[in-house]
Amino acid sequence: MAMSGGREDGQPMMEMNTTPLIDVMLVLLIMFIITIPIQTHAVKIDLPQDQPNQTPPPVDPVKNKLAIDASGIITWNGAPLDLVTVRQYLNQTVTMVPEPELQFQPDAQTRYVIVDQVLAEIKRSGVTKLGFVGNEQYGNF
Repeated sequence: MAMSGGREDGQPMMEMNTTPLIDVMLVLLIMFIITIPIQTHAVKIDLPQDQPNQTPPPVDPVKNKLAIDASGIITWNGAPLDLVTVRQYLNQTVTMVPEPELQFQPDAQTRYVIVDQVLAEIKRSGVTKLGFVGNEQYGNF
């Protein structure tokens, strides 16, 4: 610790010695650092288990593609199905939050009766996010 006896001109020293104050503050700081418990941050996550024969769900939560080919076969995301199953999938998409987008793509050579039946099922189900895909194929008619 530094000490001084005053100035050479005989006047008393008017400044406070801060060295002991700094020493006490450093000791308190070290005591606080030692007494604080070590924080362990652990995030517990239940990861999904791998199932070897698990098939993807038929209804995608983002977007689904409903297509009809020239022979009248209805496909949902590439998998062929009948009109009753289309109705079930559409009812399932309406209950999802947020509702996934439905992309409808009939072939230009498909009979209008089949397209009309599928559109009627879409309307009955109450789908609000519907988009028509492949309209450029109708430009030649």
